Amino acid sequence: NQRKDFLHKLSYEMAEAYDVVAVEDIDMKAMSQCMHFGKSVMDNSYGKFRELLEYKLTWKGKKLVRVDRFFPSSKKCCKCGSVKKELKLSDRVYLCRCGNRIDRDLNAAINIREEARRMLLAG
Repeated sequence: NQRKDFLHKLSYEMAEAYDVVAVEDIDMKAMSQCMHFGKSVMDNSYGKFRELLEYKLTWKGKKLVRVDRFFPSSKKCCKCGSVKKELKLSDRVYLCRCGNRIDRDLNAAINIREEARRMLLAG
C-alpha cells in the first residue's frame, strides 16, 4: 500500500505540474529477461506508474508522449546528434567525440524530451 500511495502521489504531482510528460516506452518484461535484472525490474512498478500518470494527465486534458523503445536515447549525443554503436550499461558518463561530457541518464532524458517535442510537432 505504501508503494501504491507513493505512485498515486507522484503521478498526481506530475499531472498537476506539467501539460506534457514524455516517457520511454520500455518493455519491462523483455528487459528483465535480456539484461539479467530478473525480478528487480518487474518489481519496480514502472508500468503501474505509467498507467496512473496517463489516466491523470488525460483526466486533466494533458498528454503523455511515449517515445519508441528503439529510439537510441542513451546512445545519441544530445549536443551533436551522433549515435554511438557501443555503450555499456556500466558507462555512467556519456563521452562524445564532439567534446560533450554528460551524465548518461541526463543525456537520455534530454534526448527523450527532444524526441517527444519532435513527435508533438509532427502531429
